[in-house]
Amino acid sequence: MTYVEQMAGFVGRASYDDLSENARRQLKIRVLDAVGCAIGALGGEPIRAIQAQVADFGGAAHCALIDGGRTAPDRAAFHNSALVRYLDFNDSYLAKGETCHPSDNLGSVLAAAEYAKGSGRDLLTALAVAYQVQCRLSDAAPVRAKGFDHTTQGAYAVAAGVSKALRLNLTQTAHAIAICGTALNALRVTRTGALSHWKGLAFPNTAFCATHAAFLAMRGVTGPLEVFEGNKGFMDAIAGRFEIDWDREDLERVNRTIVKQYNAEIHSQSTLEAVLDLKQEHGFTAGDVQRIEIKTFDVAYHIIGGGEEGDKTRVRTKEQADHSLPYLIAVAVLDGQVMPEQYEPARIARPDVQALLRKVSVSALDDYSRRFPEEMPCRVTVHLTDGRRLAQEKRDYEGFHTRPMAWETVVEKFERLSSGRADAGLRRQIVQAVDQLDSIQAADLARLLERVAKNRTQAAALEEPRVNSSLPYGEEIDHDSGC
Repeated sequence: MTYVEQMAGFVGRASYDDLSENARRQLKIRVLDAVGCAIGALGGEPIRAIQAQVADFGGAAHCALIDGGRTAPDRAAFHNSALVRYLDFNDSYLAKGETCHPSDNLGSVLAAAEYAKGSGRDLLTALAVAYQVQCRLSDAAPVRAKGFDHTTQGAYAVAAGVSKALRLNLTQTAHAIAICGTALNALRVTRTGALSHWKGLAFPNTAFCATHAAFLAMRGVTGPLEVFEGNKGFMDAIAGRFEIDWDREDLERVNRTIVKQYNAEIHSQSTLEAVLDLKQEHGFTAGDVQRIEIKTFDVAYHIIGGGEEGDKTRVRTKEQADHSLPYLIAVAVLDGQVMPEQYEPARIARPDVQALLRKVSVSALDDYSRRFPEEMPCRVTVHLTDGRRLAQEKRDYEGFHTRPMAWETVVEKFERLSSGRADAGLRRQIVQAVDQLDSIQAADLARLLERVAKNRTQAAALEEPRVNSSLPYGEEIDHDSGC
């Protein structure tokens, strides 16, 4: 039996009954978190382009689009995944050599479950399968150091989750995974240097292609079953040899994924919590700051701190801003928060944040690097112009797997992101549907998300979105006057 057939066997055996109560709860938390991110992304520049493309090219009206309309499953997967991903505010999983965002799989799995007339339990099970596959491949077969993107493992995850939702047999599932693993090996350049829209669209593209491939496999199209161990296969060409015993895998990896407290790259979360704690405790302003010194772990330094993935002091776009630790620290000090508003073009361009970010230095400590990913350690030291030095050290943050975010807090985050885009009644229905997902149909949730479009104009008129909130969903804070 090939390795991909062993993985297909795991997919086929997976059952809702295999999920612990905590895993079921954590999956629902991540579904609501992802849906909030999706609704909050409406109106984004590349989102408008995707909506125009889906409307222009059309497709049989099988599956709901968040914000209205229906289309083919693969196009729904692309559109809805782009919404989940655009803000860069959805969940993450940290492996020693890889970081991924497992809720990126939701758009594909939801479309497949709706198409197959699956239940909410079917949706949760298929999503758990996708989480397990992506996280375990990230553990055992990281590809970042080889120059490949984390969407590479995501292709296997989408294929597995969609196959489960479509109830494909073992043979069809194996071929779906094989096709995707062969065709969708993406380059890491997506996340290095001058970042582009593709940073947020790389996984949606994987979702589109992998969903399409799973339907091809459903109709009998075959793929190379030696995709992992074969000559010039994944192990030979990219990952190297690795072992995962799929006969012994469970569906519990979701419990090790983490939810973002701040709208920023995942490795910044503990650092942002530390600097905002210091600001709240001591009340300093940007004008008081002489310099800010950040000590962190090597992965954070290389990805967002100015290490091997490029200079992080040249910030002109949203994509550059949310992957620049100097920008994130500066805007947190100025605004008391890091939320979608901090990525408005006018906010990024303002002289106050552009000046302050150049007072932020970032370096890696070997001790912190050894402690990652079991911890997310950092130390923030703020040097003030009056000679005072304020410091705080963190090992995690609220949302990390050692300090999980409560359902109620995720509901607040959902409300914060969706207010002004859906009225209070629809928001309540969406929260209730996710909370009761194991007792409804997948299509019930999809239909609620489809209604957001009909609801947006009225909601915007009735409810002004909160412009600022702190730590992260609190009362309004004024911008500091400058630095």
